Amino acid sequence: MANQVYSQQFDNGLTLLAEPMDWLESAAFSLLIPSGADRDPKHLLGLSNFVCEMAQRGCGSRSSRQFIEDLELLGVDSSGSVSNAFTSYGGSMPAEKLADALTIYADVARQPHMSGEQFEDAQQVCIQEVRSHEDDLAHKAMTELRRQRYPNPYSRVSYGNLETIQQIKIDDVREHFRVFHQPQGAILSVAGKIDWPSLCAHVEQLFDDWTGSNQPIDETQAPAEPYSHIAHDSSQTHLAVSYDSVPYSADDYFQSHGAVGVLSGGMSSRLFTEVREKRGLCYAVYASCETVRTRGAVVSYAGTTTERAQETLNVLVDELLRLRKGVREEELQRLKARIKSQLIMAQESSSARSSQIAWDWYHLNRVRGLDELSSIIDALTCVTINKYLDDNPPRDFRVVTLGAKQLEIPRGIS
Repeated sequence: MANQVYSQQFDNGLTLLAEPMDWLESAAFSLLIPSGADRDPKHLLGLSNFVCEMAQRGCGSRSSRQFIEDLELLGVDSSGSVSNAFTSYGGSMPAEKLADALTIYADVARQPHMSGEQFEDAQQVCIQEVRSHEDDLAHKAMTELRRQRYPNPYSRVSYGNLETIQQIKIDDVREHFRVFHQPQGAILSVAGKIDWPSLCAHVEQLFDDWTGSNQPIDETQAPAEPYSHIAHDSSQTHLAVSYDSVPYSADDYFQSHGAVGVLSGGMSSRLFTEVREKRGLCYAVYASCETVRTRGAVVSYAGTTTERAQETLNVLVDELLRLRKGVREEELQRLKARIKSQLIMAQESSSARSSQIAWDWYHLNRVRGLDELSSIIDALTCVTINKYLDDNPPRDFRVVTLGAKQLEIPRGIS
C-alpha cells in the first residue's frame, strides 16, 4: 500500500509536505528557500552561499557555539548548502527530536544574527570553498559545460569566485538575507516517524507569521559555441560533453533516464565497457540526466591522459550517438534491477525520502509515491525507449575540454 503524502499550503507561500514512515525510528527534514545562486547580483557572485554560511553562525537566542551544541545534543545530522535555485537546510535525527530541530532551523531561516564578528571567519570558509573547486579540474570542466548549456543565471555555481567573494560586505549579506530569505515558494518536506496533525500545528506556529514575496529572475542567452577549451598544463585531460534532453517534469523523462541508464550506471554499462574496459582509454567515465529549472540535458564526463584524449573523446561521442540505434532487452533488465534496488533503499532512509519529496514538489507540484515510481519503471520497455530515441535523438551538443591540447570536434555533432 502506498504511503500517503500530506501537504499544507500556508498563506505566506510556504508549502509543508510530509510522508509518514512508521517503520522507522528516525525523521528527516529538508527546508528549501528560493535564494540560490540565481539570485546573486552579477557583481557579487557567491553571495547566497555567504548568507547560508552566516545564517548558521548564531540564530535566535543561540550563539554560534550554542547553535552547534544544541544540534549535537538532539543528535541531529545537519547540513546547509546552496544550489542554483535554493538555499537548503536539512537534518536527520531520532523522531522524537524533530520538533526541537525544526524550532532551531526556524531561527536559522528567520532570525540569524548575521554578526559582524563572524564575518571574516565566514568569508574565509567561502574563499576556501572557491579554492577547493578551482583545484578540482573535473569539476571546473563540468562547470564550464553548464555555462555553455544553460542561460545565465541558471548556469551559475553557488560558490562564486575569489574576486566577488572578497568584495562582499556585511551589509550586502544582511540585505540579501532580508530580500530573498522569504516564504513565497519555500518548501519544507519531512519524512519518517511523524504525527501529521502535531507536525502541521508546530510548523504553523513557527512559520505562519513569516512574510516576504519572491522576486523575478532575469535571464540571458547561453553562449552559442559548440566547443570550448580551457588550457591547463597537465598530463591529464578532462572531457565534458552534453546534449539537449527533457527536464524531470516532462512526461517522457523516464524514457530518457532509461536510455542514459544503459549508457552509465554500472560495470556492465556501455560507457564503462566500451571506453574504459575494452580500450583502457580513461580512468573515469559517466553520463547522467540533468535538470535545471525547466531545461534538461544529458551530461557526460571522461578523464584521460593528454595522449589519449582525442581518441577518448571520439569514442565517448560515438557511444552517445549510438543511442540512436536503441537499447537492448538485457541492458534494460539490468537497469530496472538497479533502479528497483535504489527505490528499496530509499524506503530505509528518511533523509533520502524528504529530499525526494521536496524535489518532486518543486518540479511537478506534486509528489510521486514509491509505488508510482515502481510502476513507471516497470512500464519501461525497449519499444518505448527506442521510440523516444527516434523522436529525440542526441542533438545540440556542447563540448568542453580542459588540458594541454585543444582537440578536434568529432564528426556527427559539429
